[in-house]
Amino acid sequence: MRVDTIVAIATAMSNSGIGIIRISGEDAVKTADKVIKLKEKNKRLSDCETHTVHYGFVVDGNQKIDEVMVLIMRGPKSYTREDTIEIDCHGGILMMQRIFELVIKNGARPADPGEFTKRAFLNGRIDLAQAESVMDVISAKNDFALCSSVEQLSGRVSEKIRWIREKVLHEIAFIESALDDPEHYELDSYSEGLYEKVSEILQEVEKLLKNSENGTILKEGIKTVIVGKPNAGKSSLLNALVGRERAIVTDIAGTTRDVIEEQIHLGGFSLHLIDTAGIRDTKDLVEQIGVNLAKDYLEKADLVIYVADTSSPLNEDDYQIMDLLKGRKAIILLNKSDLNPVVFEEDIRKHLNQTVLPVSAKNHMGIDLLEEEIKKLFFTGKISMNDEVFITNARHKTSLLEAKKSLEFVLQSIRDGMPEDFYSIDLMNVYEELGKIVGEAVEDDLVNEIFSKFCMGK
Repeated sequence: MRVDTIVAIATAMSNSGIGIIRISGEDAVKTADKVIKLKEKNKRLSDCETHTVHYGFVVDGNQKIDEVMVLIMRGPKSYTREDTIEIDCHGGILMMQRIFELVIKNGARPADPGEFTKRAFLNGRIDLAQAESVMDVISAKNDFALCSSVEQLSGRVSEKIRWIREKVLHEIAFIESALDDPEHYELDSYSEGLYEKVSEILQEVEKLLKNSENGTILKEGIKTVIVGKPNAGKSSLLNALVGRERAIVTDIAGTTRDVIEEQIHLGGFSLHLIDTAGIRDTKDLVEQIGVNLAKDYLEKADLVIYVADTSSPLNEDDYQIMDLLKGRKAIILLNKSDLNPVVFEEDIRKHLNQTVLPVSAKNHMGIDLLEEEIKKLFFTGKISMNDEVFITNARHKTSLLEAKKSLEFVLQSIRDGMPEDFYSIDLMNVYEELGKIVGEAVEDDLVNEIFSKFCMGK
C-alpha cells in the first residue's frame, strides 16, 4: 500500500532565526530533490547517505528562494520510520509559507495535525502512551510536568503497564489451558495462589492511581484559592507570591470584589493562584456576589490558603471560613505576624488540624516556608521522579480505574467460590483496559481523536 508523502511547517509561525519544513513519506527524498539544489555540483539528495546534513538552496525552477541546510534521514531510522527530510530555512513567516507551498506543488500534501507522530505510532516506533507524551513535553508548564513527560516518552509508563499485562496474561493462559486440557493442567488449589497474585497486581494498579491524583494536579498546576475575611492580607500574599503589584492593596475592607487569577512557578511546580473576595456577611449586593464566588472556587480548589489576620481577634467570619476548610487540603497563614499578634496557632488548632504558618505577606516573611509545605502536601518530600511512575493522562487513569474494578471482581469471585472461567473473563478485561494505555487494544476513532489535538508539524 502506497503511503502519501506529507509536509508541514514544524516550527512556530512567527518570525525567528530559523524555520523547519518537515517532509515524510515514500517519496520524501524524490520530492525534496525537485525543490533543493545542493551547493556541490551534480549532486542530489537521492545520492546522499542517510543522517547527513547538506548545504544548498531552495529553488523554484531557476529562481533561488532561500539558502538552506537540509537533513536527510532514511527510514526506518527516522522519527516516523519513513524517509524524512528536514529543510532548515530562514525563519520568516512568508519564507516558511513559500517553501511549504512549493513542496506541496511538487508532490507532497499538507500533514494533518499530529500526523508525523501518528505515523511513528502506526509504524511501531513508539506506543500510544509515548505518542501522547510528545505533546505533553511541548506544552509542559513546569519542571515536574516536563520531567514526567520526558519519562513517559522514554517508556517508563509503558514498561510498567506491559509488566502488569504480562502477569495478567500468564494467569489467563494458564486458566484457559487448564479448562481446555484438564488432564495436563491441575486447577486444584489454584484459586488460593491466584488470589495472592491478583492482590499484588491490584496493589500495583492502586499505586499508579494514587500517583495519578497528584500527577495530574502537578502537571496542570495546583489550583490554589486564597481565602480569608476582608483586609486579612490576601491580596498582599498574592502580590508577594507573584513578585509584583498584581492586586490593589488598601486598608479598606472589601477592596477585592472580583476574582484575580495568576500562574506562578515555585521550585519545579506551578500554582494557579486565585485571589477571592473577603468572606463575610454583607448586605452589599456586589460584594455578596464576590463572596459567593469565593465559596464556589474554594469548593473546586486543589489547595486552599486561608489567610488569618493575627492583628485582630477571630470572629464569626473566621469561624465560617474554618468550617468550610474541614476535610480539605489547606494551609493556614497567620498573617501580620510581624505586628503585635492577638491570634496564635493554638487558637486555630481548636478548630482545624491543618498546617499553620506565621507569615508577613507585606514583608515577604515566611513565603519560603509556604512553598515547602505545599511540596509536602502534594509530594511528601522533594519533587523527584526517583522510581515512581506518575500517571498524568486522564485517559490512562480511566483505563486503570476499569482495570481496578475488574481485579476486584476476580477477588470477589474467588471468595465466592465461582468457577475458574469467571476469573478468566475479568482478567481479560484487565488485560484489554491496560492495552488501551499503550495502544494495543484501541479503536481507530480514538487514535484519530488523540492525534487531532497535536500541533500541525508534530
